[in-house]
Amino acid sequence: MSAPSQPRPAADPAAGTPRALRWMAAPAAAPRLPEQEITRRYPRLRLQVFIGIFLGYAGFYLIRNNISLIAPLLLAQGTINTVGIGIISNAVLLAYGFSKFFSATVSDRSNARYFLPIGLALSAVANLVVAFVPAVSASVALFATVMFLNGWVQGMGWPPCGRVLVHWFSTNERGWKTAIWNTAHNVGGMGVGALAALGLALTGDTWQSAFWVPAIGALVVAAVAFVLVRDRPEAVGLPPIEEHRNDPAKVETDLGELEQSSYWGVIVKHVLLNRTMVFLALANVFIYSLRYGVLSWAPTYLAEHHGMSLAQGIAGFSLFELAGIFGTLACGWVSDRVFHGNRSWTGIVFMVGVGVFLVAYWLAPVGTPYWLLMVFLFFIGAFIYGPVMLIGLQALDMSARHVAGTAAGFTGLFGYVFGATLASTGVGWVVHQFGWGATYGLLTVSVVLTVVLLLCVLPRERQLMAHHDSLRAGSSPGDTRG
Repeated sequence: MSAPSQPRPAADPAAGTPRALRWMAAPAAAPRLPEQEITRRYPRLRLQVFIGIFLGYAGFYLIRNNISLIAPLLLAQGTINTVGIGIISNAVLLAYGFSKFFSATVSDRSNARYFLPIGLALSAVANLVVAFVPAVSASVALFATVMFLNGWVQGMGWPPCGRVLVHWFSTNERGWKTAIWNTAHNVGGMGVGALAALGLALTGDTWQSAFWVPAIGALVVAAVAFVLVRDRPEAVGLPPIEEHRNDPAKVETDLGELEQSSYWGVIVKHVLLNRTMVFLALANVFIYSLRYGVLSWAPTYLAEHHGMSLAQGIAGFSLFELAGIFGTLACGWVSDRVFHGNRSWTGIVFMVGVGVFLVAYWLAPVGTPYWLLMVFLFFIGAFIYGPVMLIGLQALDMSARHVAGTAAGFTGLFGYVFGATLASTGVGWVVHQFGWGATYGLLTVSVVLTVVLLLCVLPRERQLMAHHDSLRAGSSPGDTRG
């Protein structure tokens, strides 16, 4: 049931949006619907938009970096060597990391119903270009350029989903809902394997089919997402979610702020100079270093240190990813139900879990049973994927709604550009120079540093939660504007 309407400052949703992009700007609020209609439509639309962003985000994973699937074919044909494949893959990674931040600065002022499908469709087009323009695959530089562009428009996926989650789901339910949504990347990851395999089977292992078949699937998903997604409740005549569920946001939003200063001025104030966002971004560096440092090197570590076969190492890789589904869902539930929205404490508990099983995995002597090593890997994956999800959720929770996507994109920028790089190039260098012992020692230090950074975030989150609880009780002490 909706609570009594609370006055909100009027603001132009397109404020700060470049003129050329005004057609894609967030829509203005529609006239408020009658109470009976609100009660009827709100649950249906919440489910509808959730399905839209779940399928939409899964669609991005169908066409993100498909070269890894057909690398053996390219190598066998002599089309591209391992160095070229590495360059092309890194082009996607770097572009995605930067775009996740810069796209978010646009997404926060844009209609999510347009922004997400457009990004997905553009990514599909990039994959179709790879498949059907022979000159692209004939040159590593051109291939990498097209995939860099693909990585850039891939960055248009997360921000509108974050925007929808903030506007349609309130503070005390957002952990569980975000956890469910976050498993979309696992669904997409499984889907790309199935579609690529289908394409290769239909075309007699013609590698281009691993790009164009998933791209067609992504275009279908983009159309479905456009039909299902709605930007925010106010745009369809519904009250804000905080009012509807009597569940105030942790951070108050000044909706007129964009009319009083430039959008980049708002970003500097709320994100770049916000100590909480900086702490979260730095924590994300270490979380991504741990995620990819363990995952990407699991087959090599198990083979070199424990004498396992390549197939056993790949099984460990897959088990790590599978564990992430369970860990993400568990983390979202614990965050909402056990810690009542305190994401910092949830993250700290899960990082301690990472540390315990990481040390066990590291110190397991040669000759340790294979099944026990798989248990260690499973629980590292289960525990690490919770904080991977939580950092983005904390950025959404602890920033004003009009910059929430940008704040989450800022943490993602650090995670992908710095964390993933440390996990690939950095871990490879340390292993080569100092061995696996030093490598896992440094990864363990990353666990400790992540916990320290989350402890730095904790006091601010406690303050925001106290303010949230007081608002629900009918009073509002203190200033919580981010």
